[in-house]
Amino acid sequence: MYCQRGNQREKSREKAVKLQKEKEKKKAAGDKGANKGLTLEERKHRKQCSLYHKSAHSAVIQLQDVTPQRE
Repeated sequence: MYCQRGNQREKSREKAVKLQKEKEKKKAAGDKGANKGLTLEERKHRKQCSLYHKSAHSAVIQLQDVTPQRE
């Protein structure tokens, strides 16, 4: 004899994973990953800081490319 319910268990697991993913999508931004526990203002401030540092870094790289190298 062989197990006849194996396929049903696999299908049930797949369905459970799918439902879990859908539930994760419906969460608010403040409840997900790195945003957990942060307010909207804190998330905005963090984003502004990262964009500022990114633009400052690219400006430094551009200046290095333009500045003549001394030997």
